[in-house]
Amino acid sequence: MFTLFTMPKAFRGHFGRIQRNAILSWTRIQPRPEIILFGNEEGIAELASEAGLRHVTEVARNEYGTPLISDLFEKGQSLATHDVLCYSNADIILPRDFGQTIQSVASWRDRFLMVGSRFNVDLDEPEIYDSAEQEPRLLALVKSQNHPIWRGALDYFVFPRGHFADIPPFAIGRGGWDNWLLWKTRSQSYPLIDATPVVLAIHQNHDYSYGVGPGHKDMWTGEEWKRNDKLAGQKACTLDDITHQLTSKGIQRNFRNRFLKYTRRMRAKLGLSKENLAALKSAVRLAGVGPRR
Repeated sequence: MFTLFTMPKAFRGHFGRIQRNAILSWTRIQPRPEIILFGNEEGIAELASEAGLRHVTEVARNEYGTPLISDLFEKGQSLATHDVLCYSNADIILPRDFGQTIQSVASWRDRFLMVGSRFNVDLDEPEIYDSAEQEPRLLALVKSQNHPIWRGALDYFVFPRGHFADIPPFAIGRGGWDNWLLWKTRSQSYPLIDATPVVLAIHQNHDYSYGVGPGHKDMWTGEEWKRNDKLAGQKACTLDDITHQLTSKGIQRNFRNRFLKYTRRMRAKLGLSKENLAALKSAVRLAGVGPRR
């Protein structure tokens, strides 16, 4: 068993519909997790009451009213009934076997962080996907649209209680904090696991109008984004830094990272940096050089 916690936005319009779809999908995970909804935004209390979820209203916020990741994760870890937790963004639909996946990882190691890429989808009728009967239709829609996997977006984080004890006061939804969590795990030499091959985490596409307002001209240039960036500094990792990958055959070591680590000096002497290789590939493509078909 595990505890799943999140910080929804106000349940209005499209955001309200996709958050309802996501959170109700969590109630169908087997075995059913404990679910905690944080915040006092419109509609949270009502959904918590309807679906039998825990509701915690108080979360520390910055001067712009944006919730802080540090307090959210601290409260999540202190209030959770179970010792394994998952934070997920409130617009992510998770599969029924997500709990079994977590159990397999938690039985493998005491300390770890499990993350994964998301699969984007444009909902044709957002209001119908809150029911179990529409799951086959949703999966067919994801498959038919076949959006590229966005490896830069991280939406769920599975970890044991106490794994994160000193998170800086990042503003939620303003970037930087997710990559910092990965860095923190790697800095402590704990396994960083990519579960993308086995976890179909569905992100329901939406606009980013919530990111416009005082303190943030938009999601990526405002004061809160700059503050998060400063708090993170150079402490950031991505899915390119994973130590393990969860596949249908189990947890497998990511030897690519080990190879890059032990060949770093040699590659530097030869000028074989990631940037140089990318530039060479681009130049070859522009020159029309390559194998003929």
